[in-house]
Amino acid sequence: MPRLIAALIRHGDYYQLNDTPSAWQPFPLNQAGQAHALHAVTPIIDILHKQQLDLYPICHSSQQLRAWQTAEIICHNLSQRLSFKQPLKIESFDALAERSVGSVANLTNEQIREIVENDPRYPNLPTDWKSNSHFRLPFQGAESLMDSGVRVAQHIEQTICGVQKSITQDSLILFVGHGAAFRHAAHKMGILEFNKIAKLSMYHGSPVFLEYSEKGKWTKIAGDWKVRQAKTEYKD
Repeated sequence: MPRLIAALIRHGDYYQLNDTPSAWQPFPLNQAGQAHALHAVTPIIDILHKQQLDLYPICHSSQQLRAWQTAEIICHNLSQRLSFKQPLKIESFDALAERSVGSVANLTNEQIREIVENDPRYPNLPTDWKSNSHFRLPFQGAESLMDSGVRVAQHIEQTICGVQKSITQDSLILFVGHGAAFRHAAHKMGILEFNKIAKLSMYHGSPVFLEYSEKGKWTKIAGDWKVRQAKTEYKD
C-alpha cells in the first residue's frame, strides 16, 4: 500500500477588518501573505526529496480568497521549480473553511455582542466565546471550532482514502486552509491532545506534514506548530 502524507498549510497573512472575527472575511493576501505562501514551497520540495514522494496533482483549498491565493502561489512555484509538464490543479472546497459564525459573519465583535444582548432568547456571550472550542454562536449557520475541525478532518480523511485507491507511488497531498480548523482537525485525527489546541497556532505558509497509516492512524512526521502567546488575539 503506498504511503500517503497530507501537508496542512495555513494561508498567508491578509487584509482584515479590525475587531472583527476573521474566519469568513473575503479579502486577499497582503504583501507579507504572498511571501508566506512562497515560503511554503521549499519545505514541500524538501520532503518530496527526503521521503521520495510523488506530489499529487490536485491541491485542495478552502473557498476563501486568501487560501486560494496561497494555493495558487504554491502550485505555480512548485510547477516551475519541479519542471512539471502539466501545472498543478487547485480545487476549492466548502469543507475546508474556517469555523462559521453564521448570519453574523463579518460584523464586529461589539455588534455581535449587542445583537446577542438585545435578543431575549439568548444569554450573554461568555468572555471566551471566540476561543472556546465547544461554544457555538446562537445564529443560523454557526459552528463551534470543534464542529469545523470535525468537518475538515472528514474531508482530509475521505480524500486520502479515495486517493489511496488510485495511486501506486508514495505521495504527498496539499491542503491549504485555516489554522484553527486545522488544529481542531488534528485533534480529531489523534495528532493533538485537546489541552494543547488553545496553546498552539500555525505559522502562515509553514506546512505541517501528517502521514496516514494502513490502520487509519495519523503521525506528524515534519513541520512545527506555533506556540501561541498567552495574550495574543485569537485568529484563524
